[in-house]
Amino acid sequence: MSPRLFAAPAMLVSVALAASSPAAETTASYGQQLAQVYGTYQSVLANKEACGDGVPNTRGAIDTSYKTWHARNVRTIAELDERLTRMMRGASKDDKEYARNIGKYEGAMLQQRNEAKQALLGRPREELEALCKALPDLLASKESDLEMLYADELKSIRSRR
Repeated sequence: MSPRLFAAPAMLVSVALAASSPAAETTASYGQQLAQVYGTYQSVLANKEACGDGVPNTRGAIDTSYKTWHARNVRTIAELDERLTRMMRGASKDDKEYARNIGKYEGAMLQQRNEAKQALLGRPREELEALCKALPDLLASKESDLEMLYADELKSIRSRR
């Protein structure tokens, strides 16, 4: 199973992109890269949740490996959160619009994660069990780290202040 299995659609920052400045091409590329990397984090959560619900006997091993994975990726996740927040702040004309944009973004992100979870739960039972049994090893692997998976994208993201 490839760590890229976690990849989620790059729609997570669509609210911010829709409200962005006229320099849309540059911003969209930056936003798409942010969404791709952050979407993988959200996909990890969706996989973890789906396995916890659909194959509960894997929950303990997945929770343990997820905690380790998250600890290895916590700085990158915090950086992405900060960058997404700054992008939405920059795309908002005032605090009221910023609050609306954050609410829309968080709602869309939660909906997308729930849809991914439901799609996983809709897979054939054997397929879901295999995915859930493999998830702890995948999360324990350094190859699932965001810094390794998205080295080029993160380099590009970080080139922008």
